[in-house]
Amino acid sequence: MNKKMSNRALGFAVILSIFFVVSWQGVSFNYDFENFFQQDDPDLDFYQEYRATFQNDNDYLLLALQNNQGIFDSTFLSKALSFSMELQQLEGVDGVVSILDQKEPIISPFGINYRKLLDWSSKENLSKSAENSIQDRQWNGNLFDEPSNSLLLLVKNKQMIAKEQGDTLYANIEQRLKTYDFDGFRSAGKIKAQGAFVALLQKEFSLFLGFAIYGVLFLLWLMYRSWWGVVLPFVIIITGIFWSLSFLLLTGGELDVMSVMQPPILMVIGLSGMVHVVNHYQSALTSKQPKEEAIYNAFKALGLPVFLTALTTSLGFVSLYFTNVPSLKWFGVYTGCGVMFMFLALFSLLPFALYHLSPLPSSNREIWARRWNRLLQTLFVETLNRRKLIFVVFVLITLVAGYFMSRVKTNGYLLDSLPEDHALLEDFRFFDQNYRGSKPLEVYLQAADKNGSILDYPVLQEIKKLEEFIGENYNSAFIMSPLTAVKAVNKAQNRGSSKAFTLPSALAYERMQPFIERIGINQNLKLWTKDKTEGRLSSRTADNGSLLGKKQEEKLEAFVAKNIDDNLLKVRLTGTSFLIDKSHELVTHKVFTGLGFAFLLVGIIIGFLFRSWRVSFLVLLPNIVPLVWVGCVMYWFGIDFKLSTSIVFAIAFGIAVDDSIHFMTNLRMQMMKGQDLSKALFNTFLTTGKAIVLTTIILVSGFAMLTFSDLEIPWFTGVLVSLSLVFAVLADLFWLPLLLLPFKKVIQQKVNRRLSSD
Repeated sequence: MNKKMSNRALGFAVILSIFFVVSWQGVSFNYDFENFFQQDDPDLDFYQEYRATFQNDNDYLLLALQNNQGIFDSTFLSKALSFSMELQQLEGVDGVVSILDQKEPIISPFGINYRKLLDWSSKENLSKSAENSIQDRQWNGNLFDEPSNSLLLLVKNKQMIAKEQGDTLYANIEQRLKTYDFDGFRSAGKIKAQGAFVALLQKEFSLFLGFAIYGVLFLLWLMYRSWWGVVLPFVIIITGIFWSLSFLLLTGGELDVMSVMQPPILMVIGLSGMVHVVNHYQSALTSKQPKEEAIYNAFKALGLPVFLTALTTSLGFVSLYFTNVPSLKWFGVYTGCGVMFMFLALFSLLPFALYHLSPLPSSNREIWARRWNRLLQTLFVETLNRRKLIFVVFVLITLVAGYFMSRVKTNGYLLDSLPEDHALLEDFRFFDQNYRGSKPLEVYLQAADKNGSILDYPVLQEIKKLEEFIGENYNSAFIMSPLTAVKAVNKAQNRGSSKAFTLPSALAYERMQPFIERIGINQNLKLWTKDKTEGRLSSRTADNGSLLGKKQEEKLEAFVAKNIDDNLLKVRLTGTSFLIDKSHELVTHKVFTGLGFAFLLVGIIIGFLFRSWRVSFLVLLPNIVPLVWVGCVMYWFGIDFKLSTSIVFAIAFGIAVDDSIHFMTNLRMQMMKGQDLSKALFNTFLTTGKAIVLTTIILVSGFAMLTFSDLEIPWFTGVLVSLSLVFAVLADLFWLPLLLLPFKKVIQQKVNRRLSSD
């Protein structure tokens, strides 16, 4: 790039910056739980129809009020009832279910009457109703915990409530809680989780941006010890990040748990590309080339390789598009675009600056160049002397690592991203331990006979078998289904005896049918459709991970196939928890599918450079090493495949393959000068090897910043990508040359043919 072209490139950068400044939308944060569902999934389509028929399964807040002296205390119960009544008046609350105002139906010869479950008008009444409640499994462990130290308020919020409304509602609930002196309280639910996640995202974005800025400034000062050696690269990198962020916001994107990682990722990627160019420029100055010639040659020699590395890095991120999970998909697309914006910033601003600023200080340049050359010469000679040993070691380690990688389990949790000691995670665990779960469990029920009913007695017998199995298989909380209304009527006909909360005989059921729908409507039980052909089974379970969830699902399917008469009842598992567990399982396969696509494109790019599919295959081999070795590390440290770790492989491949691209383009350039493969490998090892090591140090330093995160996804990304980059530089410097040497004649023929055609 000559001086005239550099002026035009600067003009382009100024115009693009002005456009993004004028169109700036402002930063917005979001955490939408459903962004982690697999799109274009029949199970997702089915669930969307299911919730339109019944209701969303996670639009509730679990609120446990604690009393150290036990909940069966009249003062505490009166205070809790007053608080519950206040909650019901809040905008966005559709209702509150609790033991405080729960009424049981009692059927007498005079009709249906309702009696309060808890009566604390006198000590005697309270003692009697408390004893009955404790003995009744319908309430004990459901609306209050077994030690009787806390009672549950199940706050039903508005269906599909917007995040802003949910934040306001939860803030109002917390504000009212402060006016009561309960001994303690616990809360868990979507409206709380979304607000907590967004607060964390805002904190993380500021943290990452700050770490990235100070980290890059520190690295630049260590490398160049010059004011413009620090300020210029920093301005270029900030410009690239501003363009990327502006593009994201302009096209309707938002910052979420994934995209908050963009600033440090883009900073280190931009800095690594800049180091390659500036290192080539400085080397040319060291060899006494005139300044303008050194700049021109640097961009001529590295224009294509830097573009190709930006493209392959971008492809690594874009491969996440194949996951079909919106949060991962758009993180991949926008970060891939960000990498290309960083390339534009680098090649539109750096040439102008180099032409118009004085060269970097050269006092130690020649000393460090000699030290690097001695070190790299020694490494290259030792590599050739021990080529067989090194080759065998790489192959054996990779094969063993591949075996252990194949044993890594797929397992994820609903709140994977949160740190272990986060208050929100502790609250969810409280409900898992004391109320048998906070994770919704939904099963769709359908009468097999279109002219039949979900309330037909033979169908109810099948539902009873299903309920008993689900209670045992999932260790679930209290189960609600069409059978619940039948049990309630039977209990009501037996003066409220807890032993009668069961499916009655067929003859008794015939007599009670007129009461079932009346009680169901009165209790606001949305358990079947108007035509009674469809129903729902609803409960809660502990979040024990998608691995156990998959096993439980398989057991349920096997039980249904063997024990449920499909001529009477159709059963299908659904719900948000089921979809999230499924996403954890599928995302790993989708990530590796996307990686296959990225491998193919990178192979085509390398094949284009050398006009040989064999060379392309050889160059891809070292890029399998970091992925497989990281998989082995995951196995040994007990890290599972899931949404937060599977993305590491796409990111790692996209960045690690850059080293191979730089190595091969420099090798090609050396051979185009007439050097044979051995000599070209030596010169490439000395020149590109230095840049590869430096950029790896920069990249690892940048990704290490993510380990300061409180969120799991950035932490795993920081640790595992850093390891993969170290493994990549080892493979490219010590294994790639050994793979190429046996094909010396083939590569030489391809280059000679290219020279003759040119």
